[in-house]
Amino acid sequence: MDHEIEAIKCRIIDIQVEHHDLDVVITKLSESPYPDQLQLKRLKKRRLQLKDMIIKLKEQLIPDILA
Repeated sequence: MDHEIEAIKCRIIDIQVEHHDLDVVITKLSESPYPDQLQLKRLKKRRLQLKDMIIKLKEQLIPDILA
């Protein structure tokens, strides 16, 4: 069980790093005089997917509470 939790935590960290890297790329691309709108759209979509993955993984770390 502990190994599984650690694996999830490591995966969250990896995804957070990728999410941050995308933030930097998106910001940089947005600042260019003629940004590639299609590329920006794809990068933003990927960033949103990563955010959703982070949320789902974090939810797995919350123990189920029996009512």
